[in-house]
Amino acid sequence: MTDPIADFLTRIRNGIMARKASIDLPSSKMKKKLAELLRDEGFVSAVSESVVDKRPVLSVTLRWDGQNKPAIAGIRRVSKPGQRAYVHADSLPKIRGGLGTAVISTSKGMMTDRDARKQHVGGEIVCEVW
Repeated sequence: MTDPIADFLTRIRNGIMARKASIDLPSSKMKKKLAELLRDEGFVSAVSESVVDKRPVLSVTLRWDGQNKPAIAGIRRVSKPGQRAYVHADSLPKIRGGLGTAVISTSKGMMTDRDARKQHVGGEIVCEVW
């Protein structure tokens, strides 16, 4: 697998389209941090990690509203292995006029675009969620 983050985002997108309650995927530190950021922003309900057949598995519970609509309307990988996307602290993007969230990988760790603006750090735009 050349891009595990794109695989993670695709599994979330497919889980939403298939109306799943939760999805399971191979775990890594970056995927776990990305899932925790999505949980903190209210896009997913819960994140848990377990071991199945001696391999770490990340379990992400998708979030649905009262009318049975997903909390994630769209999710997109921005920085790809073939074309990285870096931004300075002054030019951090606003997703959907501030209604969405961009996940930025900075020198201070992975954080949302709002947190990166507060701390005045730039970095690599990992993905956008709205």
